[in-house]
Amino acid sequence: MTTLADLAELVRAPAALSVPGDVIAGAAAAGALSPRTPALAGASVLLYWAGMAANDWADRRLDAEERPERPIPSGRVTPAAAVGLAAGLTAAGVGLAAAVGGRRAVALAVPLAATIWGYDLLAKNTAAGPAVMAACRGLDVLLGASGGRMTRALPAAATVAAHTWTVTALSRREVTGADAALPMRTLAGTALVAASAAVAVPGARRAALHTTHQSGAADQGGVRAGRSRSATIAAVLPAVLAGWYAARYGAAQAEVVRDPSAGRVRAAVGAGITGLPALQGALTARGGAGLLGVAVAAAAPLGRRLARKVSPT
Repeated sequence: MTTLADLAELVRAPAALSVPGDVIAGAAAAGALSPRTPALAGASVLLYWAGMAANDWADRRLDAEERPERPIPSGRVTPAAAVGLAAGLTAAGVGLAAAVGGRRAVALAVPLAATIWGYDLLAKNTAAGPAVMAACRGLDVLLGASGGRMTRALPAAATVAAHTWTVTALSRREVTGADAALPMRTLAGTALVAASAAVAVPGARRAALHTTHQSGAADQGGVRAGRSRSATIAAVLPAVLAGWYAARYGAAQAEVVRDPSAGRVRAAVGAGITGLPALQGALTARGGAGLLGVAVAAAAPLGRRLARKVSPT
């Protein structure tokens, strides 16, 4: 009999901690943070879980040879149950996005769902696989931005997509291991991703300091100095969170360069998945929501703890 634990393993439930940050980062960048943002994040999680279930359904014959402990080949979840769950979660995710975000959210949720299924059924084992999965995450960021100026969220979407490309490229070598060249390329990509997230939006820090100077002109010196420090912290915080992301994920990839075995590759993929909230937190803070960015980043250590119980890969 299938249990909730089996279904949690099928959809890689703890890995969903890496998902809400996409929507939050997009909303922050687009100036669209609102009470509907958590519901859009929930829709994103449903679509993510749908993709995980569809992935295992599509890979059930391959997993019977390479990963027989997975829920479907081990007999704990039937193929029909897995694909039915994937379809139901997809409908629920798109429906929730429509209910809270209207037409603009649907215009992104539907292509996102189609891209997820396209990856699982068609693109995963092709050369286009990493790019298609990167597109999934980019669309997820834009889903969060659907209530605001989406063009302002394009840099954040591109940053998350680039990170996803590195993780997906590594994941294709989880069973066989990799040559040293692959982790060197993904490590270089991670450095660029972190640098992109750390760079403040052009003019943002100057504007913040200018506003502080003007509003503080009539204030006492201590208040003015406090506001200036707050503006400085807001400008530095994205770099701090991006550095945390790069240190954790980069260290795991450096281990693959040293030892490109399958086990090291899987560990790096897991680090890329569980470390993503730190990157999303940096992007959220860059969008002007510093405290929310820290909260998003806090999902990273929690995800690592949960990954010891349920594999995110």
